[in-house]
Amino acid sequence: MEHIMKNLIFRAILAILCVGTMEGCDDFLDTSLDQNETGESIETTLGTLWKFGNAFYTPITDGYTVLDSNLFAAASDEAQQTKALCDASYFNQGVINANLNPISNLYTDCYEGIRAANFFLDYTADGKGEYMIGMNRDTINDRPNYERDLASLHYYQAEAHVARAYYYSELIKQYGGVPIVESPYADGQFVSRSSYDEVVDYIVSEIDNCKDRLAVDWNDYTERNGRFTLGAALAIKSRTLLYAASLRNNPDGDLAKWEAAAAAAYDLISNSELNYSLDSDYGSYFVGNRSLSSPETIYVVRRGMSNDMEKNNYPIATQGGASGVTPTHNLVKAYEWIGEVDPANPYANRDPRLEASIVTNGSTWNGRTIDQSAGAMDDMAQPNASRTGYYLKKFLTDNLNLTQGATAQHNWVVFRYAEILLNYAEAMNEAYGPDDNNGYTLTAREALQIVRDRASMLLPEVTAENKDDFREAVRHERRIELAFEDHRYWDLLRWKDAMEVLNEPVYGVKVAKTDGNGWSYEEVEVAKRTFLERNYYMPFSRSEVENSNHTLEQNPGY
Repeated sequence: MEHIMKNLIFRAILAILCVGTMEGCDDFLDTSLDQNETGESIETTLGTLWKFGNAFYTPITDGYTVLDSNLFAAASDEAQQTKALCDASYFNQGVINANLNPISNLYTDCYEGIRAANFFLDYTADGKGEYMIGMNRDTINDRPNYERDLASLHYYQAEAHVARAYYYSELIKQYGGVPIVESPYADGQFVSRSSYDEVVDYIVSEIDNCKDRLAVDWNDYTERNGRFTLGAALAIKSRTLLYAASLRNNPDGDLAKWEAAAAAAYDLISNSELNYSLDSDYGSYFVGNRSLSSPETIYVVRRGMSNDMEKNNYPIATQGGASGVTPTHNLVKAYEWIGEVDPANPYANRDPRLEASIVTNGSTWNGRTIDQSAGAMDDMAQPNASRTGYYLKKFLTDNLNLTQGATAQHNWVVFRYAEILLNYAEAMNEAYGPDDNNGYTLTAREALQIVRDRASMLLPEVTAENKDDFREAVRHERRIELAFEDHRYWDLLRWKDAMEVLNEPVYGVKVAKTDGNGWSYEEVEVAKRTFLERNYYMPFSRSEVENSNHTLEQNPGY
């Protein structure tokens, strides 16, 4: 039976690898395999060992294609999807259910990654991996390469544990407690759900037990850039414990959970080997390949050259553009003023992250001035023009010639240092207040200020003196700093704010010309939104529940 199961699992992992290859994975995670290999020949093929060491990375998705082949932002109050018929509307109308969930594929992807990690760990366990590395080679005369391969094996084994932690962190973010599957021969559909806290404990143990075996960086193994490092593992732990301490998952307000979240973020911040810092240019950080070499980047999903993001999100008046995910006025008006209010230009003298993230009327984009007034090139009355009066700028390369097929690089930053500082500020405030450092080198206020100072030294001082007021300051900063990076929706859920915020309409502005070639702006309602109490957790698909013979218990309300 074990022989049969090994071959079945081998074929399943092979399918994952083939999908990864078709999607254009980079060479550093080459997943091409000889499809004639079997579960027996893997034990005699060193090259295949490395490919299985890459397989658990393949299901990791980037945030550029989550919903409607675009950002997930349109599921929240950050953005409105331009297309009338779109998957984002199922979130906007609160109609997600066990038969209709546009992101249910992420559940399958996560368990495919877990299965691939389990498979790799099983096949290299009990000295099997070391044996494969040493067979059919001269380990004396080829000592440097042999030792390098041994080191690689041990790194890969540690990374497989990090991969499991990562996938489970994504699962519980969406579903709450899920089945924990550690055997490559067990199907997650047939394992009962563990509780949320049990999965959190599992994630933490996976990271704590392997963190001393992870690479700090890949400076000596540049071909492995893109694999998990110690920083990535600590970032997963930080985010997981922050979510675990938040109201949705910590309804009794256990302060020990906030203390653990603060300590996890501090472990990363204070680690002198890691040496992360904020990039000097917020706007440029998200464009092209800058994130690959930036000291701010902790973990990034690398993707090849493309123009899909530009085609999906350039203004409709730009040839080849489709408007796509358009920022809301709800978000725009949250950007702070850094100078005098200019009634004639509501986008001047604002937090510079507004200009870096959003195309506003009157700004220069794609080599021209955006004019959305009646009769102008970007007239909002045009079919498929932005309904909000804004377009996306973050992540996009300016003035890319889509008609000539020009492309640019788009790498998805999963974890960056600014998030960790904000995780720390939030957790420290909840555990100790804004100005008590608990013996650490930073207070919550100081961590928050580092992020704000990078944006602009002119931003108003955060004067909140108590925990409640400072909590709002941290939440504001996350909204602005992490805009469109797939945080807002999940933040609202974990804070238990979604019933209030996601039941409010989203707004835009109507642009009109004034005398003297200026513009006036009228706030208008763009769309109503609905969020139901049950939506705080995603529904398991009906097929998953039924195929498990109902050992997978559905979330309430579905």
